[in-house]
Amino acid sequence: MKRSTLLLWVGFAVSLLLLAALLRKIDGRQLLDALAELDWRYLLGAVGLTFVSYWLRAVRWRLLLLHERPIALGSLYSATIIGYMANNLFPARLGEIVRVWLLARREQLKVTSVFASLVIDRMLDGLALMVMLAVVLLTLQLPPGMERVAALLRAGGATTLVVYLSAVSFLLFLKLRPMQALKLLALLTQPFPQRFKERLIPLSGSFLEGLRLAPGRSTLLLIMVCTALIWIAATLPIHLVLLGFGIQLPLSASFFIMVLLVFAVMVPSAPGYIGTYHVACYTALSAFQLLDSQAVSIALVIHGVGFFPVIMAGFYHLWSDGLSLRSLRTQAAEQGAEP
Repeated sequence: MKRSTLLLWVGFAVSLLLLAALLRKIDGRQLLDALAELDWRYLLGAVGLTFVSYWLRAVRWRLLLLHERPIALGSLYSATIIGYMANNLFPARLGEIVRVWLLARREQLKVTSVFASLVIDRMLDGLALMVMLAVVLLTLQLPPGMERVAALLRAGGATTLVVYLSAVSFLLFLKLRPMQALKLLALLTQPFPQRFKERLIPLSGSFLEGLRLAPGRSTLLLIMVCTALIWIAATLPIHLVLLGFGIQLPLSASFFIMVLLVFAVMVPSAPGYIGTYHVACYTALSAFQLLDSQAVSIALVIHGVGFFPVIMAGFYHLWSDGLSLRSLRTQAAEQGAEP
């Protein structure tokens, strides 16, 4: 069995087990009663802010690619939405590969340059996660009895920090010592077939060439401002959903939920992060001593806000580009990430 297929089945198994364990906590009537309490006006605001966060991602992506040439914001936004739709529908976060392929194809850019911009994009998100985690740990007071949740949060944060710093250090080594980095890469790939090495080394060189930013402090400042606004816009929908259920919690609680959700999507799961996402949200809400029916209902709605509208918008942009889901999967496989 191929490794990618094995990971897919493991992800499905994890999702089903977690979702089953969560739904066993309540009965259907309790769930429906809790959902009936939702003020749908807040839901509309939550969906609107979700799309604002994706628009801001497109703005940041444009800034990250200014060293290539200015790219129309509409093109970047469309590729972003389709990519996140693919993340919700395909396993193994293939949406990231889809984003790269779409933009490179549409704008006639090198795939390696676009991919390098997306690596920087993810590094910035990692930095934002570290800042959010620090703010949560410094400002949020969890109720008594939640020491285990706090310990898990600190452990997850420490692990993420180590991974993040390791990735940044590796990228800096690639950028500052490219020849040594390529020699090391050639050494590490000696056990692999010659055909693989002949393809990997030139691609790595092209990737290093694309791993850069437009010069100027103003561009860097705008990128950092965009990163902050992206995560504020992505977190406020959680706060609005809570208000829609009549739950008054500090804004720091929504950032706490967001941090746990980011940790959750790193765990292998079915497409759309089903199960892992819901359990993480339920765990965060339980820390504030909400009823199980309320916590599960809120988890379902928060996931739905970021799931169904993005899929519908993604299909619209896909139709506008004359593409299909099959073509996205095919291209993702050809770019080296077999579904």
